[in-house]
Amino acid sequence: MNNNWMRRQQLLGYIFIGPSMLGVLLFFLIPAVYSFGLMFTNYKFMNPNVEFVGLDNIVRLLHDPMFYLSLKNTVLFLLAVPFSIGLGFVVAVVLNQRIYLKKLLRGLYFMPYITSGVAVAFVWMLLFHPKQGPINGLLRSIGFDNPPGWLSTTTSSMFAIDIIWIWFLLGYNMIIYMAALQEVSPELLEAAKMDGAKRGQILRRIIWPLVSPTTFLLLITGLIMTIKTFGIIQAITQGGPGNSTTILSLYVYQNAFRYYDMGYASTISWALFIVILLITLVQWIGQKRWVHY
Repeated sequence: MNNNWMRRQQLLGYIFIGPSMLGVLLFFLIPAVYSFGLMFTNYKFMNPNVEFVGLDNIVRLLHDPMFYLSLKNTVLFLLAVPFSIGLGFVVAVVLNQRIYLKKLLRGLYFMPYITSGVAVAFVWMLLFHPKQGPINGLLRSIGFDNPPGWLSTTTSSMFAIDIIWIWFLLGYNMIIYMAALQEVSPELLEAAKMDGAKRGQILRRIIWPLVSPTTFLLLITGLIMTIKTFGIIQAITQGGPGNSTTILSLYVYQNAFRYYDMGYASTISWALFIVILLITLVQWIGQKRWVHY
């Protein structure tokens, strides 16, 4: 009787996870294996002459200056994640206090995260316009004679993209931190105040360590999401000017759907996978030093 009941439970479990596992198989595992095979070919879209080229694509990748430039831009892009997490924590702490219009402010901060990427791109292109944009207009009004070109110059374009991405992720990080702050014991904070701890000390030595698992979660998910993102950059700069905002994910897209070089695009995508894997491993190893469960 117990064995039959256990088998029925197992069967029900397989039935429930079956659709999800089928989706993973069809849209993740099979394409990944197929992409791995393409890495060793010269396959180009709509070209029937496919040949096995061995490690030629990997050698080409290692000698490709554009790959190293996109890798550098990816690292610069990833810097936006910790800044957004820090700002999200500060905003969450402020909005967790008794202030007016708290619910409205929460919604306003979170709204960019659920807004269309194309709409975000269009708004920021207007804001960062070097001559007619309100940001440079404000800078000129307070005494800056030569404000940055933002998205129009190679020296400031990646910095401008980082600002957009920090703004985009801020609301999501804030919401997750606010949920974590609800779990912080009020009695613990009250005891710290009674012992003479100042507000900054409470924030740094009590609240921040208690929400470190949330910080770890946001860091992993934020870095992985960022390293795979290319839609906003494609909509705003298309990787320009002068490839100064081309990141690895966008470089994969360009080779696959602009030049139709599927073999080389697969090679770059696996390099991107290795970068994500290394970043995740470093975080998992390092989290033992600063995450407090």
